[in-house]
Amino acid sequence: MSSDYTAIRLDRRGPVAEVVLNNPKKLNAMAPIFFEEIGRVFKEIDEDDSIYVAILWAEGRLFCAGLDLFASNLGGKKPPTTESEAVQKMKTYRHILEWQEDISAPEKCRKPVIAAVHSHCVGGGVDLTTACDIRLCTKDATFAIHETKIGIVADVGTLQRITPIVGKGMAREMAYTGKRIPSGRALDCGLVNEVFEDKESLLAGARALADEIAANPPLAVQSTKNVLAYSEEHTIKEGLDYVAHWATSFTASNDLTEAINAFKEKRVPKFTGS
Repeated sequence: MSSDYTAIRLDRRGPVAEVVLNNPKKLNAMAPIFFEEIGRVFKEIDEDDSIYVAILWAEGRLFCAGLDLFASNLGGKKPPTTESEAVQKMKTYRHILEWQEDISAPEKCRKPVIAAVHSHCVGGGVDLTTACDIRLCTKDATFAIHETKIGIVADVGTLQRITPIVGKGMAREMAYTGKRIPSGRALDCGLVNEVFEDKESLLAGARALADEIAANPPLAVQSTKNVLAYSEEHTIKEGLDYVAHWATSFTASNDLTEAINAFKEKRVPKFTGS
């Protein structure tokens, strides 16, 4: 696996990959290099068949401070150019699309991704964690769609993903106010699955959950993620038809045979992802 990352770190624990936001001095703020690396690391995880699950967590005193405004030169003076305004705006548009693609990488990854959030998760941090499958947090964690407070619109994923997660009213409250939502409200509205006392117990809980998922046949888990994603964007009838085709095409795996044999022999199955 690659190790040439600067803003993040990629650790490996058996079939579980851990993507670690690793710029604590800058509070894990998202500079341009961050977006490129987060997109690349989840593509690497997606393509590695020996990885079954991923955990996303962060070093330092908080999870993520959001976009690095200075490194991104957002709202700053632009250097002189002979390009027309139309050309400049088209470049900005393409730039935003690239960042959207990078932040969507956990969602597009075939493997389940668990976000383990401690302390504050601000702006782009919410974009990133809402693209994950499952979110866990510490008791002191807060979540804020902070873009509104600095005069911009969250544009790389939060506004598209937050409503199905927390509901219409809560999504609008978060987006319109930009305020920090504490862990208790995050749990109540479904933004997180579970709240832990501190970062140590959070990581222990995330790793236990990852191990529980990784113990299942990986092809079945990945197929389930695919079907869930499809069904969320289509009608029930369309989703049923899709899963019927999927099951017809991908059910006959060696892991299915192993599950049946293990049941008959009253032993723990050994799945290989084949």
